[in-house]
Amino acid sequence: MALGPVMMGIATLQLKAEERELMTHPLIGGVILFSRNYESPTQVMALVAEIHALRTPKLLVTVDHEGGRVQRFRAGFTALPAVTHLGKLFDKEPKAARELAELSGWLMAIEMRAIGIDFSFAPVLDLGRGICKVIGDRAFHKDPEVVADLAHQYMIGMHRAGMPATGKHFPGHGGVVEDSHLAVPVDKRRYEDLQMEDLMPFDRMAHFGMEAVMVAHVLYEQIDSNLAGFSPFWLQEVLRNRLKFQGVIFSDDLEMEGASVAGDVADRAEAAINAGCDMVLVCKEFDAVVSVLERLKNWHNPTSQLRLSRLHGKGHVTYESLSSDPEWKRAVKKVIAYDEPHTLGLL
Repeated sequence: MALGPVMMGIATLQLKAEERELMTHPLIGGVILFSRNYESPTQVMALVAEIHALRTPKLLVTVDHEGGRVQRFRAGFTALPAVTHLGKLFDKEPKAARELAELSGWLMAIEMRAIGIDFSFAPVLDLGRGICKVIGDRAFHKDPEVVADLAHQYMIGMHRAGMPATGKHFPGHGGVVEDSHLAVPVDKRRYEDLQMEDLMPFDRMAHFGMEAVMVAHVLYEQIDSNLAGFSPFWLQEVLRNRLKFQGVIFSDDLEMEGASVAGDVADRAEAAINAGCDMVLVCKEFDAVVSVLERLKNWHNPTSQLRLSRLHGKGHVTYESLSSDPEWKRAVKKVIAYDEPHTLGLL
């Protein structure tokens, strides 16, 4: 059974019977985990293994594990610094920052692969303009050249650990004040402004081999009347045709307030798929997932299915072996050394 276009969330630390049953639906393609699904490495490894055992090919199992304030699994994993620290280091020592970015990508990815996670939605390619608090220290830098440079190195590290990369939030969330979890952000800039700045890291990373992109719930009102995630212009004309991106296009969570202008969750899913998304995220409500599956019941897209099949994590390392791995020990020591004092150390 090929992977479907819907990624769902689950409620707690273990699968409920109805969740387990829903995951066998042909339109389900993946599961995203959050802090509510995490208690310990042992627990989450068992959860991931159970999800993977439900289907062939395996459902994709993902997480947002960027470091800093966006790190869903804490106890038992390295407390990864926010990537803005890499940008600060770049301003002083570019070579050291590039090396640390590669190591950071590897460390994040190897720890997630060790528990069976296929990929983390990373790296963030938004520009750190100091405008958008929800992005804030999640951004590498304000300079698009530096963002592209460090994100490329971060992706190289991810690939070395067997994890594909997902750049977010296309075409750039860093130029708005509003948080799309809570409101509909509006960016008033022209396309030419975005092309010179926010789009550049996505363009570079597409050419560097980035496997996937997550789209922002942002309205660029001078450019298109649809939010980017529901816009054929942004997804097909810009991302596919102009940037020549051939990987997977993910929506952001369709239950976010920023997506509400497109109707109910089923309406949003249909609009996102029609605009060009390969997979849509419905991260919380079980009934919302059910409504989306019903709306998309006639979905058939072999091209999307092929793209999705390339996102399974590769290689295998056990969680138990990490603590005795000299490379992991060196990486932990180097990566956390550049963190701020108040977040330094392992949890």
